Amino acid sequence: MEKFCTMSGEFDDIRPYNDAEVALAMRRLAQSEWLPQLAQFVFPELTTQDVAHMLTQINTSHDFQHRIMHRFNREVMRRSTTHFSCDGLEHLQPGTPYLFVSNHRDIVLDASLLQNALVDAGHDTCEITFGANLMTHPTVVDIGKSNKMFRVERSGNKRQFYQSELHLSRYIRHAVVERGSSIWIAQRNGRTKDGLDRTEPALIKMFAMSGEGNKLASLAQLNIVPVAVSYEYESCDLLKAREMARTALKPYVKSPGEDLNSILTGIVQPKGKVHFCITPPITAQQLEPLHSVPLNDAVRQVALITDRAIINAYQLMPTNRAAYEMLHPDMPQSNELNEAIRWIEKRMAQLSNDNERQMLLQIYANPVVAKQQINLS
Repeated sequence: MEKFCTMSGEFDDIRPYNDAEVALAMRRLAQSEWLPQLAQFVFPELTTQDVAHMLTQINTSHDFQHRIMHRFNREVMRRSTTHFSCDGLEHLQPGTPYLFVSNHRDIVLDASLLQNALVDAGHDTCEITFGANLMTHPTVVDIGKSNKMFRVERSGNKRQFYQSELHLSRYIRHAVVERGSSIWIAQRNGRTKDGLDRTEPALIKMFAMSGEGNKLASLAQLNIVPVAVSYEYESCDLLKAREMARTALKPYVKSPGEDLNSILTGIVQPKGKVHFCITPPITAQQLEPLHSVPLNDAVRQVALITDRAIINAYQLMPTNRAAYEMLHPDMPQSNELNEAIRWIEKRMAQLSNDNERQMLLQIYANPVVAKQQINLS
């Protein structure tokens, strides 16, 4: 039976493709003008015609994820990482759906690489949030929705935004509680640019919007699992440093195609060591003391619980410690960080001014600062 066959039309505007739609999408992908480049990256040993034929034989999201996306992720790791690891999989019970709330550093790979870790450990894949701003090309939509991605609206007036939030909340609860499907969502709207991972309380409030009765009890139903991803070499670090420097002077407006450029840069840019840490689910017992607290205060506390889990699980890399030392030259310096310091200096040399270089150092140093701050809060 198709995964989404029990889903009412209420969510047709945002849900992933069902299997019948996947089969049609695969035939469109087989004829896409992007296919030669995609095929060369994912299956360099095959001809474009071979890959096109393979796509026409895929009829389910399961097949697409296991035959295409799993291989794509393997190629990303082979070409751009020196080591990949994932801790905490023992916290997950087979067959139990979870709401993975993750820090967000790369548009695509934060969720995509986690999928491989789940599959390799024998777990089901999860559905993934996909910003409407990224669904700008039919091929991107076909790949995303075949990969169990669902649409998230991020625009509109106050009333429209509220309705979109409620709709999203209902969908997440429908997926996790009613259909038993896990979900991946970022802890904030958009990627962390400055290296300080913080959960938006509004996100936690959104999760609770669709629950009946006690809002904290409804949160417990979702099995929230904080996830931390750490990159030795920050995804799109130069692009982020330039954007932060410009934003400090005036409101930043994205140029056409900027999101696609960030996606492609994140995929191919060297990442060094990549580490995921899946933390234990937030339990009803953890939430119990908050039942007597006003909702807005309780929501902030749940966000802080999530932050503590993610920041404590974040694996500091030599680049993080090196940047922190470079920002604090008066502190004792570590000789073992010389290689990381040289690497950061080479990245800084590619930036055009001191403001951008300062932003780059902060991107790498701030995870160290975050660990210091979270343990004092």
